[in-house]
Amino acid sequence: MTTYGVGILQEVRMGPPIVEYLERIDATLAPHDGHFIVHGGALDVLEGTSPGTVIVIEFPDRARAEEWYRSAAYQEILPLRTENSISTVFMVEGVDRDHRATDVLR
Repeated sequence: MTTYGVGILQEVRMGPPIVEYLERIDATLAPHDGHFIVHGGALDVLEGTSPGTVIVIEFPDRARAEEWYRSAAYQEILPLRTENSISTVFMVEGVDRDHRATDVLR
């Protein structure tokens, strides 16, 4: 099942470490077939308050998403982000196109 790595970043301190993180992250995604589908686009908050900057990375399945996050290449650059922002990061599985809201009742 398609899996999404979701990051919500707040209080990002832009500087050389974040620039380096951005310059290097794509190379960490490629071996795991991951790619950005949302990367900090403008939010149009309809309810509640803005969560911060939203990033969504798509992977073919959970195994590849987890392999990416745990990979030596990503772990090497991870402190560049974690030491320069407040972040919430999680993985979530997608649903098929024929999914209906009531499917969760089963």
